[in-house]
Amino acid sequence: MTKLSHKGYSAGHPWYYFLGGAVLKIKDIKEAVYASGYEGYLAEDIKNIARKPEPQHTRAISAMRCKLIDDLKRDVSTYRRCVRELRIHRLQNPELIGQCCAEIHTSMSLKHNHIYNGFANLRAVDALPAQQFELF
Repeated sequence: MTKLSHKGYSAGHPWYYFLGGAVLKIKDIKEAVYASGYEGYLAEDIKNIARKPEPQHTRAISAMRCKLIDDLKRDVSTYRRCVRELRIHRLQNPELIGQCCAEIHTSMSLKHNHIYNGFANLRAVDALPAQQFELF
């Protein structure tokens, strides 16, 4: 697993990238979420959905899971674009690492945090007790 901090900053902070921190793989972010036990910013909403009576409960969980997956796919796509931009920025400006924080550093940290929360929210949904899905 890739190191999740660099010079005192986590991958969720712009200075992590600004100071030359490694680009994390998506699986590294996911592993960090599962290791931390973090439930995501939607944890309370997910728990409230779990309290709904059937069949609303099953439909709401399914809808939430689909939305979370769609959001995560979009965030991963944007993260990959940001990774490419960061690599170009670092190649074109090697002397600036540690001297000038750029917009790409903030973009990388924000997308990291979106993906981190996306995996955490999915983890929280998937941790709900198994449900009997509608057959018809």
